[in-house]
Amino acid sequence: MNLSPTRCLYLLLLVSFAYSGRVMRKLKEHVHRVHYQRAKQHVLMRAVSGNSHMNDVKEELIHQPLDHFDSQVTETIPQRFFVNEEHWEAPNGPVFLFIGGEAAISMINVLAGHHVDMAEEHGALLLALEHRFYGESINPDGLDTEQLSYLSSQQALADLVAFHHYISQRYDLSHKNTWISFGGSYPGSLSAWLRGQFPHLIYGAVASSAPVKAKLDFSTYNKVVGESLMEESVGGSEKCVDSVWEAFAAVEAALLGGNETEAGKDFFTCEPLDEPEDQTELIQGLADIIMGTVQYNLEGGPLTIAELCTIMTNKSEALEEEEEAYDRLIKLVKIYLTVMEEPCLETSHQKSVLELSNTTVTQAGVGERQWFYQTCSEFGYYQTCEDASCPFSRMLTLQSQTDLCPLLFGVSQSSLPSRIAFTNKYYGGDHPQTHRVLYVNGDIDPWHELSVLHNGTSREDRERAIVIDGTAHCADMSHNQSEDPATLREARREIENHVAKWLKVAAWEHL
Repeated sequence: MNLSPTRCLYLLLLVSFAYSGRVMRKLKEHVHRVHYQRAKQHVLMRAVSGNSHMNDVKEELIHQPLDHFDSQVTETIPQRFFVNEEHWEAPNGPVFLFIGGEAAISMINVLAGHHVDMAEEHGALLLALEHRFYGESINPDGLDTEQLSYLSSQQALADLVAFHHYISQRYDLSHKNTWISFGGSYPGSLSAWLRGQFPHLIYGAVASSAPVKAKLDFSTYNKVVGESLMEESVGGSEKCVDSVWEAFAAVEAALLGGNETEAGKDFFTCEPLDEPEDQTELIQGLADIIMGTVQYNLEGGPLTIAELCTIMTNKSEALEEEEEAYDRLIKLVKIYLTVMEEPCLETSHQKSVLELSNTTVTQAGVGERQWFYQTCSEFGYYQTCEDASCPFSRMLTLQSQTDLCPLLFGVSQSSLPSRIAFTNKYYGGDHPQTHRVLYVNGDIDPWHELSVLHNGTSREDRERAIVIDGTAHCADMSHNQSEDPATLREARREIENHVAKWLKVAAWEHL
């Protein structure tokens, strides 16, 4: 069902809560840009020193079936990929496959990163495949609701299988070419699932920050946010969490007490907070700033946990008495707006719905409408705040996050539990029956709650889980930097040891 802007505005009147995550989406885009610039700088430095050959990278397209599971559907979809042969020791060198996710990929994905460092060491052919319906791998009508029915993790895995076949034929690969897959966050889950579903194709998989367990009400996300804000080793404290809780209680009191005009001015909202759903958007935006700080701690966000907690607990320079927590939260918003170069904090629920209703295809950045569709159709992952462990406001409910599923895509709220249950049954949730999959997580990252954190009992799975103290989302995927903590460096060495062992054992098996 397609929704015209007029129809959307009419249905908007029936939605009483705000969609979660506008600020978080912007933070995610910001961190993606920071990582891209860091990686690009690294590649340029290597090129200047003669250690990298950017001209070896090829950008190409493969045309995939729109539906791998129904031969009656004859349409195709373009899928972008990158190949880097610079390090490959042909003809029998391994293949390292970088899996794309809910954002566009680029040539940087085969030129920089920890997997590229390992490819150089092991003489691997480097590949990166963009996820269907993201980046340039989408048809012009791809964001229409009917077309989005072909967007799923199952179709994405089928794409990867077809791509494996295509590359194997093109480069005349054999069983001696050992394939290792890599991915972070949702692509980390795809990396694990690809190995689990097609072990005859993928010999081993690294799954970084991979939320392999689908969950409708992901309340533990904000539980970990609170715990991370208390973690002294990264600059947190109990006083910091108490101050955050106090600040949100004050904001909620202001809104419920009829002082929404003053609150809007205090927090630099773009428009008045006249409607209840706009007020909930404000609460969500404020929470997103803190949630994003935790998720991306030291990974390129506007603030770190240490900086955030310094602001939320310090005494004012201008006053002898300590500032109210509410005023310190205002300071966080000022920093966010300055770093993000935003004139004001967007809190219009109407605009948020229209943004997610927009079916105009853009080929860069994070695919917002597509990813929200996948949360409705497969994963959930809704970060709620309805229990006592959440340091924010109880205004952030599960209802507020799922209202848009039927509005935007015709996915009924009543169907969500069964959709989530199917995903977990299909892949095994956080108790997958997989072997030679390495699950890597940072304990600061809230997403680690949905990953595999414990070693298995079989010989192949005794060392399948790496949990890194004091690190955040996908931190292990970058190349080593001088400022990296010792725990992160050690984790990368562990990953390297696993990959080296897999390749060595595979070579013995293929003699």
